[in-house]
Amino acid sequence: MTAYGLLLFEGAEELDFVGPWEVFTSSAMIRAQGDTTVLIAERRGLVRCNKGMRVLPDHTFDDHPPLDVLLVPGGNGTRTEVTNPVLIEWIRKASTQVAWTTSVCTGALLLHEAGAARGRRVATHHAFEDALQARGNITVVRDARYVVDGELVTSQGVSAGIDMALWLVGRLHGHDHARAVRRYIQYEPAPPCPTDEPTAR
Repeated sequence: MTAYGLLLFEGAEELDFVGPWEVFTSSAMIRAQGDTTVLIAERRGLVRCNKGMRVLPDHTFDDHPPLDVLLVPGGNGTRTEVTNPVLIEWIRKASTQVAWTTSVCTGALLLHEAGAARGRRVATHHAFEDALQARGNITVVRDARYVVDGELVTSQGVSAGIDMALWLVGRLHGHDHARAVRRYIQYEPAPPCPTDEPTAR
């Protein structure tokens, strides 16, 4: 059994957590082994995300179950939450209690502030690479969809979180399983941005 916990906060980028959510819950369905995926926020009530989606978390910082995987999304809200001592302390504590700590996009900023990404190699959104590197005590790897540094896995923006999540379920449950999840969600980004006219009309 694997327990995934996905952090929510005001201004979180929707696909940063919804993409991995789809991977983790599809993995659980295929495995039928009792894996769980929960959304966790500082307090109860709807959370308004970066582009307006409102999401109701399953748990708060005080009542969530034990986790094996922590995922921290990015989004414009990270610029505010980086100065939220309650959220940063929760990430710091949670990251020491899980087997895997992960982030998508500018979620790496929150991991850095909480200490989990300091002295580590990370990926983040291409537009934030210089700003994150300038914070010091971190190595930003450019042009990598995701970066694995020990038990820390970070990814670039938005859709890169799906790649990272697929790698993680493959690491946890085997490459064949990850391929089955990818096929189930029909994630085949090749070519990533087709320009030719479709062959069927």
